[in-house]
Amino acid sequence: MKNKITKIIMFSILLFTLMMSINIAKPVFSYGETLSAIYQGNTDSNEVCFMINVYWGTEFLDEMLNTLDDYNVKTTFFVGGMWAEKEPDMLQKMYEKGHEIANHGYYHKDHDKLSAQQNIDEISNCHKIVKDILNIDMTLFAPPSGAYNNTTLVSAQNLNYKTIMWTRDTIDWRDHDTQLIYNRAIKNIKGGDLILMHPTQNTMEALPDILEYCKNNNIIATTVSNVLE
Repeated sequence: MKNKITKIIMFSILLFTLMMSINIAKPVFSYGETLSAIYQGNTDSNEVCFMINVYWGTEFLDEMLNTLDDYNVKTTFFVGGMWAEKEPDMLQKMYEKGHEIANHGYYHKDHDKLSAQQNIDEISNCHKIVKDILNIDMTLFAPPSGAYNNTTLVSAQNLNYKTIMWTRDTIDWRDHDTQLIYNRAIKNIKGGDLILMHPTQNTMEALPDILEYCKNNNIIATTVSNVLE
């Protein structure tokens, strides 16, 4: 009888422990839940981010990194998984210089056209590659081409990611005009802005003047994470 009571007590303790672990586990979000992407950071600050999406343009990155060093600026590079696999040394260089590394998917697909599992695969495959190279866990995801839907947002959330869009776009991938890129980057710039760029020759040429403008106008260029704080 005594053994039976002991077994009942031990079973009750085990059951209680199991129930508690279930209650405190991280919630899994439903794909019917409505979430939001982030288009802007803290507007009460004087901080902005010139966020750089990287799937190509490696040949321009060294000079862009040197310019960022010259102005003591750290930024956020959203890297594609395919690119990171091909350019691990450049990825390592970005990270070692103190820049924030973030997720831009693997194949540069339009995420609004993907299933939930395909969204998860794109984000997690890029995550794994960067994790293997840098041993870090990224937490920011920028959907390629800015294409996303609620399925994308929930998939990212379930993978512990925030979905990042932009406040303004330099459209440097299309318009190869240094002055135009400069104008788009700094026109009406204000704290909290997330300004989208890519590693192009014209962006590389415009970057020193952009950072000089920020320096002369009390605007701090920094990482996405800092702008969101």
